[in-house]
Amino acid sequence: MELPIRPFYYRFSMILLMLLLVAITLYFGSDIIIPFAFAAILAILLVPLNNFLERKRISRPTAISISLAISFLFIFGIIYFLSIQILAFIDDIPVIKERINELIYSLQRWLHQRFGLSMREQTDYINTAKNSGSGILGSTFLSITDILLGITLLPIYSFLILYYRDMLKKFIIAIFKDSNREKVEDVLRESRGVVQNYMVGLLFEMGIVAVINFTGFAIIGIEYAVFLAVFAAILNLIPYIGMLIASIFCCIVTLTTSDNTSDAIWTLLVLWVVQFLDNNIIMPRVVGSKVKINAMITILGVLIGGALCGIPGMFLSIPGIAILKVIFERVDDLKPWGMLLSDDITSNQPGKIYSRVTRLRKKPPLKS
Repeated sequence: MELPIRPFYYRFSMILLMLLLVAITLYFGSDIIIPFAFAAILAILLVPLNNFLERKRISRPTAISISLAISFLFIFGIIYFLSIQILAFIDDIPVIKERINELIYSLQRWLHQRFGLSMREQTDYINTAKNSGSGILGSTFLSITDILLGITLLPIYSFLILYYRDMLKKFIIAIFKDSNREKVEDVLRESRGVVQNYMVGLLFEMGIVAVINFTGFAIIGIEYAVFLAVFAAILNLIPYIGMLIASIFCCIVTLTTSDNTSDAIWTLLVLWVVQFLDNNIIMPRVVGSKVKINAMITILGVLIGGALCGIPGMFLSIPGIAILKVIFERVDDLKPWGMLLSDDITSNQPGKIYSRVTRLRKKPPLKS
């Protein structure tokens, strides 16, 4: 008995409905899903270390506790280093604020001379911007509070995922047919490899970018070179958008702490040169070629992740898209969607892409 072939509009509608349900689930359940997703990524990163400790005849609970302790010591070490830099920056905020007021006053005088805007009109515009910015600051504070709450749940979730990882793997395999067992195991294995390579590569990439940023800032001679270099490297983890935010912030800080306006231009130049090197040399070599997602999907994924889950959603968007790409490339009906995510879609041989899609359409139906 042959299974009926569903028309294209039916299959396409079902895919859109599935994506809509996933988006609704992420939007309303982000407080639960986001900490669990970070814990799953941490657990995937710790699987090799945990397996090594278990091969040394260490019990699984003890091995998990040791691996989690090592990981959190590393995380807290980074947080401590950043805290020192942030405290040094906060101490000078009154001076920076005074300098910003001077720049604003100079800008107001220029606007009055150039466009005829009175000081009172400009003050009203600034007050309106401040009122709208207070809501943004409030939402940012709530996001930070959610992140701190997630950090408290992170070790608990990670421990449970590592402890029950064999059962979870059997469950995922068992919900599919026996004929698809090998394909499901390939998806799980490759997804784990993609996440491990991507996250470890990101850590190395962040370190390299921070060192290059600091070298450029030190040559320029700007203040807070270490803080700005690390801050820009962390924001660089958010593709494209993160570097734009870092550039604006670093330029504002440089303008308020330097008597030479050209230092801000040099700061911006350093950041964009590093961005160019990162996109064309560091990222491909350090992170590897397993996460090949085109720029259009990357930007859309980051924006959608931020709209659905805030800042954590931006960080999780790329690993999530990479896992979806692995799944799409293993399912015949979803292979065209996998090509949409891949950067191979920019190939100069469109005939090959068309022939691949045509072969998928002509594939004989499965038999029950």
